[in-house]
Amino acid sequence: MKKYLKTHPDRCIGCHACESACSTLYFKEDNAAKSCIRITEAGAGFDMSVCNQCQACVAACPTQALTVNHQGVVMLNKSLCINCLMCVAACPTNSMQHYKDGLYPFKCIACGVCTKSCPVEAIVIVQE
Repeated sequence: MKKYLKTHPDRCIGCHACESACSTLYFKEDNAAKSCIRITEAGAGFDMSVCNQCQACVAACPTQALTVNHQGVVMLNKSLCINCLMCVAACPTNSMQHYKDGLYPFKCIACGVCTKSCPVEAIVIVQE
């Protein structure tokens, strides 16, 4: 079974509540640069960038700090991470994140906090 976030950009209203919920939960501050999901304007609508758990980052990690759990979610073991950012470079969806002065890269682990904050259900948890 694979667990991931499915986005519906056609529903997104650009409120950024998902980014706020994510960064507040994981970094204790409302900062879009520290959110695992990114919302950007795209013409008349919005693009939603979030990890689809494709595992490209896992293959790129030289220290095996990235592994896949029983739900198919890519997880980071910080004690093995050397902050080389190979995972960030390998990510085909630009969903493996890093911010200036950050000790480790970070990504969506499909926790669902963003889905609860979205007023229009533009993001949902999927388990296949």
